[in-house]
Parts: sequence; structure tokens; C-alpha cells
Amino acid sequence: MTVKILLLKSGEDVIADVKEMVSPDDKVIGYFLTKACIIKLLPKETEGNKKETSISMYPWMPLAKEKDIPLPTDWVVTMVTPIEKVETMYKEDVLNGENTNQTDSLDESTKSDIPD
Repeated sequence: MTVKILLLKSGEDVIADVKEMVSPDDKVIGYFLTKACIIKLLPKETEGNKKETSISMYPWMPLAKEKDIPLPTDWVVTMVTPIEKVETMYKEDVLNGENTNQTDSLDESTKSDIPD
């Protein structure tokens, strides 16, 4: 399993279990994204002047029938390894199946507080 955050040309930040899509001549032509979720950073109001950020994850392409969603390389601006707290949150809440049937509601999305 390789959990990565991808910044797409559309501006979306997507976290997923990523596998390379390779051509017959061993050239990477895209990626397969499993249980892909959009990541949103939301400012959180706190007491005093302390700044905190809340993270919300919700399914990317929730109406797709495919388990692995193909994504061509030309749609990926960059791909990075998530910080440990975000990767743990994704593995526990998404890969373990707690949030596989989410709706658009932020109340049902995965959230975590990340102090700045």
C-alpha cells in the first residue's frame, strides 16, 4: 500500500492508495487510485490567537462503479507523502471502511484537527 496526496490540474488535493499504471514498455502512463478522497483544509476558530486547521476528507468520484479509478499522469501536478497524522487518519477512517458510504454532508466526513 502506498498512500499519497496528489495535487491535480483541477486544483483538487486527493489522498488515495496509489498504484502505477505501466505501459508494455515499462513507462508510467498513469495511476490507479483506490478509495480516493478529496482533502479540504478548514480554518478552525479557537480561543485566543492560536491558529488551528481542521481536515475534512470526503470521497472523490463517489458515484464511480470502479474500485480503482484510473488517472493519467498529465493530470497530476505533483504527488507527495502525507504527514503521519493525515496518513493515519486516512488509513483508520477510510481504508478500514468507516467512511466508504459518505454523502456530501460535512457532518459525515472525516475530520481531524491539525495545530499550526
